[in-house]
Amino acid sequence: MDTLSYKTKSAKPAEVVAKWFVVDAQGQTVGRLCSRIAHILRGKHKTSYTPHVDCGDHVIVLNAEKVRFTGRKMQKKQYVTHSHYPGGQRLRSPQEVLQSPHPEYIIETAVKGMLPKTILAGDMYRKLHVYVGNKHPHQAQLPEVLEPSKF
Repeated sequence: MDTLSYKTKSAKPAEVVAKWFVVDAQGQTVGRLCSRIAHILRGKHKTSYTPHVDCGDHVIVLNAEKVRFTGRKMQKKQYVTHSHYPGGQRLRSPQEVLQSPHPEYIIETAVKGMLPKTILAGDMYRKLHVYVGNKHPHQAQLPEVLEPSKF
C-alpha cells in the first residue's frame, strides 16, 4: 500500500480563497446565529480546514438590530464594560444595547467570544462585517446569500 495516500493535506495561506456570504439576522436567535457565523469565519465548513491557517470566509450580517433572545435574557442578561477608573463599571441589558446607536455590538461580542483565543482570531474577526439595516457596501464582492436553514 502506498503510504502517501494517508497523508493529510494542510492548507497553505497562499492557497486559501475567501468567499463572501450575507446573513440576514432578522428574527434569529443570537447564540445560534453567532455560532454559525463563527464556524464560517474559522473555515470549519470547508474540507480544506487547517487549524493553524486562517482559511475562513467573509461574513456580512444585516439587520443586526432585529435579533432575538430566548427566555428572559432580554431583561436578565448583562453586558459589562469598565473604563478602568474607580466606579467605571457599566452594566447594560440587551434591550438597552439594541436601542443604543450601536446595536451591532451584540453580534460582534458574541462572535468574538466564540473565536479561538490565538493570534489568528484577529484575522478571523476582521472578516466579520455587521450592519444595522439591510444595506451594505460590499456589493462588488458578489456575496452569496446564506439561508438560515443552510448553515
